[in-house]
Amino acid sequence: MKPRGISRNVLALGWVSFFTDLASEMLYPIMPLFLIGTLGASPAILGLVDGIAEGISSGLRWIAGALSDRWGRRKPPVFFGYLVSAVSKPVIGLATFGGWPIFLLGRTADRLGKSIRTSPRDALIADSTEPEFRGKAFGFHRAMDTCGAILGPLVALAVIVAFAGFRATFSAHWTGGENAIARLPLARLFYLAIIPGLISASIVLVFVREIRPAENRAATPPSILQSFPRPFWNLLIANAVFSLGNSSDAFLILRSGELGLGFGAIVLAYVLYNAIFAATATPLGAVSDRLGRKGVIAAGWIVYGVVYLGFAVWPSTAAPWVLLAVYGLYQALTDGVAKAMVSDLVPAAQRAGAIGLFYTVSGVGQLLASLVAGVIWNIRPGGVVIALAAAAGLALVAAFLISNIKLREKNES
Repeated sequence: MKPRGISRNVLALGWVSFFTDLASEMLYPIMPLFLIGTLGASPAILGLVDGIAEGISSGLRWIAGALSDRWGRRKPPVFFGYLVSAVSKPVIGLATFGGWPIFLLGRTADRLGKSIRTSPRDALIADSTEPEFRGKAFGFHRAMDTCGAILGPLVALAVIVAFAGFRATFSAHWTGGENAIARLPLARLFYLAIIPGLISASIVLVFVREIRPAENRAATPPSILQSFPRPFWNLLIANAVFSLGNSSDAFLILRSGELGLGFGAIVLAYVLYNAIFAATATPLGAVSDRLGRKGVIAAGWIVYGVVYLGFAVWPSTAAPWVLLAVYGLYQALTDGVAKAMVSDLVPAAQRAGAIGLFYTVSGVGQLLASLVAGVIWNIRPGGVVIALAAAAGLALVAAFLISNIKLREKNES
């Protein structure tokens, strides 16, 4: 039985994201450990790789979204994007033979698939949902996505325990002596991840129905260079400030290892983060439907600032467990709600382009933030603290900016 306000398309796309994130999150908490512990790369290389990959992912979403608006088609780029991401994952595993450049190639291809599918998919969710339920629909989609993200790391952990044993899995570190991470069979996970990835692409092909925006049927297709309402541009500015401090989450995983967590504990702490995200995404999306989007997003950015400040100043093995759990609240407060807010602020025929532009700005900011964080991370003393504290400060500035945006849509005060 579908929850009220959740259409069949949204339900199908929820399952698509469940299997996609099962595949992706089998790998995401593993990637910085694999890159640094197995391949021997530095934090600067981690920042370069993740910055380029996430920058491409977000940076191309505007083009993909604008083309989807112009063509009036959502399903084909959604299917193709999921397919590209699925087949790219085994390429990352081949980095054991070709080093970090092969890792970069596979990671970039994976994120390229995400850039192709994300804006048309989010526009399709909005097109398939009544306005008064959009926050709930995007929250539901993120909750399904994150349920896959909970299961994925657990599957990865079970596979590594099966091959390497419980003791080796939970005691492996790459700091403080011998690099035990290098002995774990992490590359096998990248080959296994293609299976749920292909399932997700198949669900799009069979169960997702194309919905063409009504405004496109009788109007001239919108230009690639679109004109948006002023409140959208104000939101974009606030997001740009936040994104300049929003370096890759891989650095939080790296920081967790530096604070003393072994491989298995890092994966379980990451599962806790995703569990909090999944449990709160739908209700907090519904809160934004009732109380307005910008206050919810501002609260999320404040939570983000607190988490990053905590990672900067709390030198304890307990810190990653507590802070990653709170970090799940930040994601639930912002991820789906931001998409719903963009959908509220622009005409239906421009939704994919607007969502894509929003995440293009996010991608450029994250690229710069990740590069800077990677360069200064190992500067002693204080490099880590400076990187994390600067991110916290920018998040608080962004929260102030979004709180003062003047909006003209009914959901905001």
